[in-house]
Amino acid sequence: MNFELKPLPYEPDALEPHMSARTLDFHYHKHYAGYMQKLKDAIGSGGLARASLTEIIRTTRDTDVFRNAAQVFNHEFFWQSLAPSGSRRQLTDGSLKDRIDRDFGGPDGFREAFKEKASGQFGSGWAWLVVNPDGTLAITSTGDADNPLTTSARPLLTLDVWEHAYYLDYQHDRGKYIEVFLDHLINWRFAGLNLEEAAATDASDTTRARGSRRGASAASRSS
Repeated sequence: MNFELKPLPYEPDALEPHMSARTLDFHYHKHYAGYMQKLKDAIGSGGLARASLTEIIRTTRDTDVFRNAAQVFNHEFFWQSLAPSGSRRQLTDGSLKDRIDRDFGGPDGFREAFKEKASGQFGSGWAWLVVNPDGTLAITSTGDADNPLTTSARPLLTLDVWEHAYYLDYQHDRGKYIEVFLDHLINWRFAGLNLEEAAATDASDTTRARGSRRGASAASRSS
């Protein structure tokens, strides 16, 4: 795989006044770019250079390669989780809204649950909205570089709660930063597309599994 920095999906000042261009520029060029360079240095031209980012994360647990690969993924996912005037657009009718209503009692319940999990993450880390294999939504948090790719859940959106993500704009006030994300910056379209992709993948996996079982059964009967 060709590991190169992905451009931001918007201009650096597009999230102002909620996230400054200074914060985004610092975050992108110092932290994200730094993790990418360390990842490239670590994998060199060996076998991992041909693996996907997800494959590397799932096969190199508790190594420096994992930590840098996971941070590259986390930051790229974080950029996509933000949108100019994101949360001002209410959740539209659809599968994501239906599940938020079902699993959190509605947008307000989601907001409070996400705020609690994000503010309760001790030290550096991430807060995630994920979908479990049974289709239920959940909010989780991970420390340092960890992310849901090492579990059976699939990430839908994330918030970076490392201090460098908000210090320039909000100083030590993580709570205010979380509220601004929830009220103004969530890219609900991105989360909805991730939910659709997860559902399609699960359906495909189920179809293949049923086909394998039918094939095995037919082979058993003919033997």
